[in-house]
Amino acid sequence: MKALLTRPAEDCEGLIGPLAALGYQAVIEPLLEIRFLDDAVIDPSGVQGILVTSANGIRAVARRWLERDCPVWAVGESSAATARALGFTTVTSAGGDVETLADLVRARLDPAAGALLHAAGTVLAGDLSGRLAAAGFTVRRARVYEANAAQALSPETAELLRAGCIDCVLFFSPRTAATFVRLVGAAGLGPACQRIGAFGLSAAVLGEIAGLTWERTVAAAQPTRHALLAAVAAQRTRLT
Repeated sequence: MKALLTRPAEDCEGLIGPLAALGYQAVIEPLLEIRFLDDAVIDPSGVQGILVTSANGIRAVARRWLERDCPVWAVGESSAATARALGFTTVTSAGGDVETLADLVRARLDPAAGALLHAAGTVLAGDLSGRLAAAGFTVRRARVYEANAAQALSPETAELLRAGCIDCVLFFSPRTAATFVRLVGAAGLGPACQRIGAFGLSAAVLGEIAGLTWERTVAAAQPTRHALLAAVAAQRTRLT
């Protein structure tokens, strides 16, 4: 059994082992290429915390932010784990999405205690700054990386799809899902998806693949890696 992973390669590391335990061999097909922006403006003065909505955000900041004692508020456990691995000493995970992160910050922090630095990409998912600004927070959005969409499927992945060797695909963001649909269409491989199960981090993610016919589509109960893997595990149990 093969599971296609569409995330950047460094974000797939925590998925390979759990998928292997379920009987799946991971096939990594990064649909976004990450490039850190070394000319991004990062102003640490008076900052009470760093907001992280993707692991790539904190990776980019860590390359230039030498201090590791500034609290990090991460959207989910994957980005929180990355922050801890990079040496940040105080890391809190919202365990959800942008809305969950905004709720956590509003509940735990005081707008008067200082600004918040949002380590963001050039393409944003959700309006974290707007949600927090409405609660009186000052958010400095630093666009510290860009994610460039792939222009074609790799020949290896295209051949696996053509041969019917992919059993499921995991989607973690609307953008990667939309990119997959575009590239599969360009390669004339849309019919191959009829034999494949699609698992998405949320209903919004699955909405981007609705133009293709799938064997099944399953949304995670919560927008977390753990919940998505649990959905894959539950489906695997039904199939066996």
